[in-house]
Amino acid sequence: MTGRTVLRITGDTPRRRGEDRGRRAAAAIARAWRVYDELFATVAAGSAGISASAGISGAARPLDVRALALRTVDATRAWAPELVEEMEGVAEGAGLPFWTVAALNARTEILAEAGAPRAGECSTLVRTGLRTTGGQCWDWHEELAGAWHLQTVTGDAQGFAGITEHGILAKIGVNEARVGVLFNILGHAEDAATGVPVHLVARQVLGTAGSFAEAVGILTGAPVSASTVITVVTADRAASVELAPAGSAVVEPDERGWLTRTNHFLDPSLAAGELRGRREPETYDRHRLLTRRVLGHPGPLDPEALVKLLAAHRDDGAEVCCHSPAEGTLGSRWATLATVAVDPAERRLLVHDGGPCTAGPSTWTPLTAPAR
Repeated sequence: MTGRTVLRITGDTPRRRGEDRGRRAAAAIARAWRVYDELFATVAAGSAGISASAGISGAARPLDVRALALRTVDATRAWAPELVEEMEGVAEGAGLPFWTVAALNARTEILAEAGAPRAGECSTLVRTGLRTTGGQCWDWHEELAGAWHLQTVTGDAQGFAGITEHGILAKIGVNEARVGVLFNILGHAEDAATGVPVHLVARQVLGTAGSFAEAVGILTGAPVSASTVITVVTADRAASVELAPAGSAVVEPDERGWLTRTNHFLDPSLAAGELRGRREPETYDRHRLLTRRVLGHPGPLDPEALVKLLAAHRDDGAEVCCHSPAEGTLGSRWATLATVAVDPAERRLLVHDGGPCTAGPSTWTPLTAPAR
């Protein structure tokens, strides 16, 4: 089992839940912010250098992280002001400036604005049928391997459990209504830091959605400005909701009941603005490999099957299970930080600290969404 911290967040108002989070994780949030502050600057400088070498003028403008973060706050306040109240509580509880907590929650949008390249990212599998189950690899920067935790949250319309980064309200999880979300970043040509952060959209689903339809409605109605695909899983249904500045699309499972997601759009209209796959076509390699593997898997998608399907490296044709190189600098060292299995019918997650190739029967930590 993982030695990760499990934060048990409570509070009968958004601000109190935020204050509770901030107090419990103050030092960890401050550490995470220091890494992200450096990452934002590193990515912006690197993107400016690449653009300048390509003859693109005006690319060297500084990245005003504070202004970008507060711009996403304005969008969030107009959509779901309670999420802003919760972030204000986190800042107060942790003793940090509010804009830094906002920047953590908008890290995807800020990195999109900076033109961040992605040398790896998440892969997700879901199987529908008599019992829907699924899971994913979560790939991110090796320098942030210590900057995430497990959590249970109560006090909102729905209690939920999951994993998230220090200071970020939510990411991957399942709630007491048996609604779960899995998370893959996408890239669209129009991505920027002007809308509601995708991590806050996931938080809104986990904290308020009482059904599959409600979850999809929240997602398709969110005014986002950076692209992601949030796969909604319930006991008997699943669908991937692709979100982008250009709109949203719901992608249903294939005829065998499988959803296979990496980091490119599957909806044809949104794929017309595809950015990530054009810059890093390895997302297509991972998708092809996983699609072949699930075709040969007739049984249920239990945790053992999940890790076997996801445990693929470069020698297998695609690096689904990602290992950071010994060399490299911040922004270039990607690793699979966690492997997550979800069983919505049981309101349960299993979390393995690391990639699927190191998972075994004794390495999973169970989390169950709290219920009233």
